Amino acid sequence: MYIAHPGKDGINHQTVEEHLFEVHALSGEFAKKIGQEKAGKLIGLLHDFGKYSQVFQVYIKSAVGLIDSGDEKYVDAKSLKGKVDHSTAGAQWLFNELLQLISTQYPDRNSEQAQLAFTVIQALAQCIASHHGGLIDSLESANSKGFYHRIKKECEKTHINECKEMADKEILNEANILFSSALIKEAVDFLQVITGDEHKGFTFSKISQHFNLGLYTKFMFSCLIDADRISSADFEIPENKQHRCLSVPDWAIACQRVEKFVDQLQSRNSIDDIRQKISSNCREKANEKQGIYSLTVPTGGGKTYSSLRYALHHAKTHQLDRIIYIIPYTSIIDQNAQEIRKVLEQDGDHTPWVFEHHSNLEPEQQTWRSQLVSENWDAPIVLTTMVQFLETLFSGGTRGVRRLHQLANSVLVFDEIQTLPINCIHLFCNSINFLTAYCRTTALMCTATQPLLNQLTDAEKGQLHLPAGHELTPDVSQLFDELKRVNIVDKTTSQGWSLAEITQLVADEMEQKKSCLIIVNTKNWAQQLYLSSIEQGMDENTIFHLSTAQCPAHRKMLLDEIRARLTAQLPTLCISTALIEAGVDVDFNAVIRFLAGLDSIAQAAGRCNRNGRLTTAQVTVINPEQENVDLLTDIKVGIAATKRIFNEYQGQDFLLPEVMQQYFNYYFYERSEEMHYPYTAKRNPMAERDDNLLNLLSLNNLDPKKEFLPGQLKHAFMTAGKLFKAIDAPTQSLIVPFGEGKELLAELCRISKNFDAKRYFELVKILQKYSVNLFPNIWRKLVDENAIIELQNEQGEGDGIFYLNERYYSDDFGVSTEICTQQQNLVL
Repeated sequence: MYIAHPGKDGINHQTVEEHLFEVHALSGEFAKKIGQEKAGKLIGLLHDFGKYSQVFQVYIKSAVGLIDSGDEKYVDAKSLKGKVDHSTAGAQWLFNELLQLISTQYPDRNSEQAQLAFTVIQALAQCIASHHGGLIDSLESANSKGFYHRIKKECEKTHINECKEMADKEILNEANILFSSALIKEAVDFLQVITGDEHKGFTFSKISQHFNLGLYTKFMFSCLIDADRISSADFEIPENKQHRCLSVPDWAIACQRVEKFVDQLQSRNSIDDIRQKISSNCREKANEKQGIYSLTVPTGGGKTYSSLRYALHHAKTHQLDRIIYIIPYTSIIDQNAQEIRKVLEQDGDHTPWVFEHHSNLEPEQQTWRSQLVSENWDAPIVLTTMVQFLETLFSGGTRGVRRLHQLANSVLVFDEIQTLPINCIHLFCNSINFLTAYCRTTALMCTATQPLLNQLTDAEKGQLHLPAGHELTPDVSQLFDELKRVNIVDKTTSQGWSLAEITQLVADEMEQKKSCLIIVNTKNWAQQLYLSSIEQGMDENTIFHLSTAQCPAHRKMLLDEIRARLTAQLPTLCISTALIEAGVDVDFNAVIRFLAGLDSIAQAAGRCNRNGRLTTAQVTVINPEQENVDLLTDIKVGIAATKRIFNEYQGQDFLLPEVMQQYFNYYFYERSEEMHYPYTAKRNPMAERDDNLLNLLSLNNLDPKKEFLPGQLKHAFMTAGKLFKAIDAPTQSLIVPFGEGKELLAELCRISKNFDAKRYFELVKILQKYSVNLFPNIWRKLVDENAIIELQNEQGEGDGIFYLNERYYSDDFGVSTEICTQQQNLVL
């Protein structure tokens, strides 16, 4: 018996043949989305081909006791863990076999098709060689010996010849069938399309064409990784199979439910009438062809239900696999998921329509256990964050990339697209263009403040291919006039407002308006104002503090209480960071906003007089006298651009679309050099030189000393993945002991030491709502305080999942770098 994965009972093991055929079928099914079923099947069939070697079988059988410690063949499995190469053999076999076919099929090695054929072989072999550590660099670099080194590895070390002798005949027969000219032609035809100069009336630059080659490779890698993880996980937990969403959902049922929901909505005022008009227009446009669309609607215009109605009918029309909502902050995932469930989920219906992906609790270093925890967005409707979306496309490793193929045959709804990180703009635009042009994907850009992603300064680096007539709102300017509910008043001063002056302004607004929201730029200011308001004598029961230092469950509890008080017209003061202004459904009588980008101010205005209950309302913009935003580039540049707008459009309506367009002209012009994800070698030890991620993931042509392979794949995938995290100062998740999360965390600790895979998976999924993402500097401070504890497995080893000592979590402010006391100033 050739074992791929040992059974827990020590008897029923998953054989190599069973595993390879399962992954072969799944990977082929996933790759069929882009017409690459044969290629997907081949890499699935050969990915663990090296497990037929004697050295691997001795290792795995020693690990599970099938070879006794007294046997001369026995090895210490723990010392060999991760050191037995079983991924190179399949890569070498694929590479060498297909290379022979190319020489016959394309005798002119310098022809375009021969070059693309070699690129196909390299891409597929590179996927197999990389399927445990993450997609390796195509060329040698300071961080990687590169693909060529792996493919030329000595046969004695990869055991390829031995594996071909020992492999099951059915595996060998299927491989020989797949080693065909038809496979190469199928892949080359696709590569010819994605490297063309023009597609559907839009031009693709050389940078974009090479970026497409890299994204094709990543897509195939995603198919392989997800198939491999599913096969392994379902062997560990067989009942998982019945919960897989491998067929197209019944969108007809979902469409019936959304139409019934819309019909039952009562129009209470003129704003509701306008929301219905927006929704109806989305429904009418839903049957149109796939592509990139925009939905430009003022805040409070009902984007959630309108975009849902569009997405459901669009998915039904084109028989798509899923709808993915990409949301800027975890703070509003719960709210949007609740609204969607209210429409789609009914008593007696066991269809799991909605899946929420809050954070990254699972560790990057994948073990057999953590593989069970990783999510692959296998649900009809997925709600995730922009951070998760970008990680899926650009991070290294294998955790995030397994979800990438799920972006095909889908509707991607980007909520508040203006929050897209500036340094990811060209990477994002190229990716969306690829998905919508070649992967049967539709992308919908929703916001009240539409950024100019289709009008970038450096268009050759990739800008959004947004066709004319693809705006779902018929008359944007008229709509903004109709939905005008507030006035923006500039009360910034040359010296700035002191803490005492701001506290008094808040008190005056509360006395006159009864409810007030103040949005600040930093956690420090939010905490100062909270404490200052209490010290001035305001009723503590009326004051609420919100920030990302609180877990989603904590924020949801506070927001539920805030909404209940607002509905009952009870005095309510909310002091929040910017997390509240993107899509959070609250309706205050007055809003105060610290000076920031005009798009942020417009979003803040959407929390004021949201339902038009007041004849007029005001958003007051002020600037604090002491505020350090030097390291917060987005805010700093946004403030400068807003000052220009306030000066040039003084006395006019700052919320008009044409004013917002001018703001983005200033903002994007100032930051055009940041849009391709630049980095410096000085700040990043793994970098060989100053460069940018767009180059690493496309032409990769800044180093003339490198010798290129005959194909066109030069991408530095692994280097880019590491730099993406290093530059972006990635957050790391940990579980916090808040509310019910305390009991769930205690159970997780018990389960971890006496492992129950099914319950472990369930708990980690639930505990996402009790997690907080921390930046490295905060993480280090808490580690120094011994406040972060790693989950332990049954062997007493770290599990890669962390939780917080409860003494460092405040009911007022969330995670603290100091032991919490009542009303302590907890500056993060």
